[in-house]
Amino acid sequence: MTYLRFLLSHVILWLAALPAVAEPVLAKFLPEVAAGDLVAGADGFGAIRDDLAVVPLLKGGEPIGWAFITSDFVGTTGYSGKPIHTMVAIDKDAKVIGVQLVKHSEPIVLIGIPDAKVKALAAAYIGLDLVAEAQSGGTSHDVDIISGATVTVMVIDDSIVRSGLKVARALGLGGLAPEAKAAGPRFEINPEAGAAGDWTALEGDGTIRRLSLDVGQVNAAFAGLEDKRAAERALTEAPETTFIEMQTALVSVPAIGRAVLGEAEYANLTGWLQPGEQAIAVVGRGLYSFKGSGYVRGGIFDRIVLIQGDVSVRFRDKMHRRLVAVATPGAPAFAEADLFRVPADVGFDPVEPFRLQLLVQREVGPIEKLFTTFDLSYQLPQSYLRPVAATQAPEPDTATLAAAQDEGTAQALLWKRIWNGSQFEIAVLLAMLFVLTAVFFFQKWTTRNERAFFWFRIGYLTFTLVFLGWYANAQLSVVNLMALFGALVSGFSWQAFLLDPLTFILWFAVAAALLFWGRGAYCGWLCPFGALQELTNRIAKALHIPQWTLPWGLHERLWPIKYMTFLGLFGVSLMSIEQAEHLAEVEPFKTAIILKFIRAWPFVAYAAALLVAGLFVERFYCRYLCPLGAALAIPARLRMFDWLKRYRECGNPCQTCANQCMVQAIHPTGEINPNECLNCLHCQVLYQSKTTCPVVIKKLKRREAVGSATPRDLSGHPNHPKTQPAE
Repeated sequence: MTYLRFLLSHVILWLAALPAVAEPVLAKFLPEVAAGDLVAGADGFGAIRDDLAVVPLLKGGEPIGWAFITSDFVGTTGYSGKPIHTMVAIDKDAKVIGVQLVKHSEPIVLIGIPDAKVKALAAAYIGLDLVAEAQSGGTSHDVDIISGATVTVMVIDDSIVRSGLKVARALGLGGLAPEAKAAGPRFEINPEAGAAGDWTALEGDGTIRRLSLDVGQVNAAFAGLEDKRAAERALTEAPETTFIEMQTALVSVPAIGRAVLGEAEYANLTGWLQPGEQAIAVVGRGLYSFKGSGYVRGGIFDRIVLIQGDVSVRFRDKMHRRLVAVATPGAPAFAEADLFRVPADVGFDPVEPFRLQLLVQREVGPIEKLFTTFDLSYQLPQSYLRPVAATQAPEPDTATLAAAQDEGTAQALLWKRIWNGSQFEIAVLLAMLFVLTAVFFFQKWTTRNERAFFWFRIGYLTFTLVFLGWYANAQLSVVNLMALFGALVSGFSWQAFLLDPLTFILWFAVAAALLFWGRGAYCGWLCPFGALQELTNRIAKALHIPQWTLPWGLHERLWPIKYMTFLGLFGVSLMSIEQAEHLAEVEPFKTAIILKFIRAWPFVAYAAALLVAGLFVERFYCRYLCPLGAALAIPARLRMFDWLKRYRECGNPCQTCANQCMVQAIHPTGEINPNECLNCLHCQVLYQSKTTCPVVIKKLKRREAVGSATPRDLSGHPNHPKTQPAE
């Protein structure tokens, strides 16, 4: 781990030194959007402004509004960890007159919810009054949530509103003006401040803030929605019943952290936080959970979001810790208590007011829900602050350098946070790679006991499926290769590839394995979907489901399908990486591994059909269809070593290994095809088998015959002592 951190720190510093790309996102997508599609009647765009990433929207040569891309102004990301690029047009009155979703990488949208439905939702923002949003803090409108895409829709909503307010204020539209910085002295957290000693006092001075909703208030809020189905599904509990009591405190402030968490837990918190990071504690009780029962590891807490001006933070699992107990004397008993980390690079200022927005949902159909929101406002009390000493403004060149250094520091913090937050997963993956490498290097010893090796392989594949696949979502894809090639052509950057540490490490491991063992190290051991196929086939064999062995001639002619599939996808990616990503759905990995079959039925049916085929033809998808396997097989013949041992009798006359090879990678003549071999090492088990391999059996019989012979029988043997010449 020390070496990994050392290597990573140097990579991070190198990345931080790379020049930033100044071109706005708007310049990239503007040629792809027709003005008339964005706003009916518009016939063109003007030139992008030099001081702001906006462009005039023209009609008959006259400006009728301004257009911009949300990701130029806000950095909100969705499930994919990437921005959702939405083009928005607003007029001189700061009203939205056009919205078009131009680019996203959201799996929830890409995998089953029709793109047209999401685009229709975005278009529903036409007519939004940003002046009213500015006056209400961005809450004067209802969010039309699509069931199954809660986070994606909320990200789109957040991006449109906050970027729209930024543009309207910058251009002075609708009478809005840039927000003035507060006059007077600036403040910072006072580490020497003290806190009250009991819960009631902390609530009284504002250290802890509360949002309390009863059933009557929530029913009234849903009754006020346009969709009257919400009122028809009103809660039946007594109106005064507590729906939720949610309280929060900024526990990264030393005095508050010690008062709420206790000394030991606060010490753990400071060890968890990186420089510049903050943390809030959120506790709750009542009928409704602020986390939700549907939360799963790897996801987002979609019921709460932290909002501060134009900053919004959605908490992911890596930003969360459970709080065992609240240490403050007099604290009530809470059903749930949690800590949430606020990253250093999001622009959050702990001395400024912020709010926690709670999303409340109500089921109105079998799979349909309606939503409304409530806010818990928080302002750090003055007693925890102290004035910041005035400093002289830096010279322009110094200011520019400082800004660049700050950006480099922010990038370094981001990468360190991502990798440090994945230390457990990284350690487990490195252990898996170490074990697999040892198995390959000492394959003669590891394959000596057939039964032990069989159960070791079953256990390893199970761990690959459960941990790498369903837990860590570390499933490699041909899309990764296409993205890598695209990055090499258009200007390589490590950024996209370092976002996922496990994928990053796996690809380096695969690259090294290709030189030693070919594609089988990954395809045969580390591919979660491959593991799923093999494990289900093992179950099928245990249930005596018949196994089909395709005639060699047909099998050999089906091999090229996966290579043609890969080359086709690669060719499409040269013209459009987005189109290639859609066509890459030929891989069932996203359905079966990333989303665990929670997807639209055509995708589930396709993945299930491949698994069913694999019940009869072992590793059916790996053999004939997998474009990733084809991509890895192409350089397989460049491997430096040939580790798999063979006898001269293999193939002529013995066909045992060829008949038992699970993917028919052994030619009838005895040669192993490295392009198709999955390095399952079963042939090496047979190579030493005293009950299966004819060559080994023949040798054993010869030894037994020699061992059972009498001295008289051996007297004529050339190696018998009696036949040796005297010294």
